Amino acid sequence: MPSAPRCLQQISCLILIAFVNGGQAADTPPRPNVVIILADDLGYSDLGCYGGEIQTPNLDALAKGGLRLTQFYNTARCWPTRGALLTGYYPQAIRRDALPGIKGGSGGIRPPWAKLLPDMLRPLGYRSYHSGKWHIDGKPTANGFDHSYLLQDGGRFFSPKNHLEDDKPLPQPAPGSGYYSTTAIADHAVKCLKEHSAQHADQPFFTFVAFLSPHFPLHALPEDIARYKDKYNDGWEVARQSRWERIQKLGLVKGNLSPVEREVGPPYDFPEAIKKLGPGEVNRPLAWKDLTPEQQHFQAAKMAIHAAMVDRMDREIGRIIAQLGEMKQLDNTLLFFLSDNGASAEMMVRDDGHDPAADPGSARSHLCLGPGWSSMANTPFRRHKTWVHEGGISTPLIVHWPAGIKARGELRHGAGHVVDLVPTILEIAQAASPSAKKDDTRPVLHGKSLVSQLTSDENATSHYLWWSHEGNRAYRIGNWKLVAAKNQPWELYDLSGDRSESANMAEKNPDNVAELAKHWEAKQAEFQALAKP
Repeated sequence: MPSAPRCLQQISCLILIAFVNGGQAADTPPRPNVVIILADDLGYSDLGCYGGEIQTPNLDALAKGGLRLTQFYNTARCWPTRGALLTGYYPQAIRRDALPGIKGGSGGIRPPWAKLLPDMLRPLGYRSYHSGKWHIDGKPTANGFDHSYLLQDGGRFFSPKNHLEDDKPLPQPAPGSGYYSTTAIADHAVKCLKEHSAQHADQPFFTFVAFLSPHFPLHALPEDIARYKDKYNDGWEVARQSRWERIQKLGLVKGNLSPVEREVGPPYDFPEAIKKLGPGEVNRPLAWKDLTPEQQHFQAAKMAIHAAMVDRMDREIGRIIAQLGEMKQLDNTLLFFLSDNGASAEMMVRDDGHDPAADPGSARSHLCLGPGWSSMANTPFRRHKTWVHEGGISTPLIVHWPAGIKARGELRHGAGHVVDLVPTILEIAQAASPSAKKDDTRPVLHGKSLVSQLTSDENATSHYLWWSHEGNRAYRIGNWKLVAAKNQPWELYDLSGDRSESANMAEKNPDNVAELAKHWEAKQAEFQALAKP
């Protein structure tokens, strides 16, 4: 582990002493609690601390008291990210995303060796709690969670038909009952923390809070929407430029603002849905000046709802943080916040349908963000959820752990991936319990611990990063990134100065393209071999 000026240097030394002594050093902090908070379809720059205009004071405070990673990645889609996040393996290798001859998603069942993080932490004395979205095969309580509130119905923020507590069905909340899923998820997380404090205070805990916000349909509380009324009337180009200027001031991204790809619309074509949504809807990121006044009003209202959903999520996260503080556990809680993919350009109508006469954001409406605002939410990057260009796979990552991370408000520019969280957590947890045995019956984790990266700002990518989703594919090593959309040729970018992927270097560097393509293909073959029954 490289030396570092005061960040995690103290904890690194204590870890070394613990291993040398064969036991826990006298002044080693107790095993940290672990909290992972996952947003759904959140754009890279939607948070205030990542350049956004949406009010997120609680997450901004975590960033001020911890670290922000600027080059952290997900898998471009919800279910592969969740599988990778909780196992430490690329989702294709554990049948959570498809490969040729291998089912993924709802048709993919993890191999027995691909255990989830709670099962890895249980031997170290941890209790585990889940609140929110799941989208993993199996049930939470059968995969190591002691308690779970499971929302299987993501299309009804106000009245879900399919939600369960400890894997037992709950009745549907009546319309108008005051239920809102973002608040309900936080309610359950706080409930579990209170129970843990009362009954299991001598044990560390792992809490996985998986919000549905701000995934479509755009459903938000009226008072939250009111806070953003008229906020976006100037359009997505003005908002995108403002975000880019703040991103530069914060030092988050080097390079240029990517041009908006006017011809790129939703990843799936649902023309009938566009008709149902009415004349205010558009399925391309057209120039704002070219929209009709009706379209401008409709689009601005959609972004206000998206902002309201993010705002409310931050408020509910504030309640979880307050509960950790009341338990006097916040300082020794290793907390991560991130998103499962980039903002979404998807446009569809499902669940209870869309009533054009309903108030936008209400239960009877079914609006989607669309490519215009998705391009803004993913500022400064290209493309959207499902693509593996930077806009589809880049996520904010806030890391907060006052007892273990001495840095405050710093940036980390080294690249990382959701597969890296499990080895990071295990290294820190096992360091506090050095006598715990490791599981040698499973393949080596694909992820690499981020502990040294949390200690100092390492600019180089320490290991390969690999993507494949619905024909979109990419490979990154160091600052070179090879990427291609489905059925399109490889593109090559030097991300050290071109995170926006605006200068394709493939034609001038055919040898680099060929070499990186071979690496991508070799990893696909490796993952296929692991995934075979």
